[in-house]
Amino acid sequence: MHNVFTLCNHSPWVVGSREFNDDPRPITIGIVREDNRHLFEKLDAEDSPLRRGEIFNDYMSVKFQLHDWPSHAAAARSSLKNSYARFLRGWSVDSNSIEGAVLKSWVESRIGLPPTFHRGKVLDGSEEGNMPYEIDRVRGSARTNAILSQLDVLYEFCQYELARRLPGIRCLTLWRGTCDAADYRIIERGERRSACILMNNISSFTSDRECAWEFGSTVWEASVPVVKIFFYSGLLPDSILKGEDEYLVIGGEYRVKELLC
Repeated sequence: MHNVFTLCNHSPWVVGSREFNDDPRPITIGIVREDNRHLFEKLDAEDSPLRRGEIFNDYMSVKFQLHDWPSHAAAARSSLKNSYARFLRGWSVDSNSIEGAVLKSWVESRIGLPPTFHRGKVLDGSEEGNMPYEIDRVRGSARTNAILSQLDVLYEFCQYELARRLPGIRCLTLWRGTCDAADYRIIERGERRSACILMNNISSFTSDRECAWEFGSTVWEASVPVVKIFFYSGLLPDSILKGEDEYLVIGGEYRVKELLC
């Protein structure tokens, strides 16, 4: 992994390692929690997860002026309208979309893990090889108001909610279905269909084992650190990612077990 400036409290090769997944530690992104302390203080006083989600949405609308887009000039309106919700919905339709490139760029800029796949291509780190990703990343970022900063707060809120809903839980067993397993880099092969593979810097998993088969002929089971969960269905009180028990997971090396049909 190349050296980059990140906002994470761990080096990218640490977060991306299998050893980190075996013994996960808290991940912080800059001083996002401190800069938004009033939000989290308000959340602390609320017992209802549904109401906390509403508080989060309202806070983001005000902080990033998402509620005020109709009053701005035409050039600014689409920028303000395209909030974190739009990018999450875009990912749910196609992770290789412009929206998907922006989520991948968030992981790269904040955690330091570059994407390995975009638009069905294996990215090689070269300027030419990464061109589709770079073009989509720039187009997506230009469409909205401080989208990476919005995603910073979203990640911190996700981690806050997981800590309240699953106190003391460090890892979750999740499943990923894929139709292009041969394109993944195998770090190490183990016994009984086990292996260590390199996941894209952000990938979709599901908490429904049977649902994973709907996304490909290969299904992997993995132990995912809670601190590497960027977003999950049910976090917010709307329809984003609902129906698939979907989790958006920060990538790196993962020990997996391939399931049999």
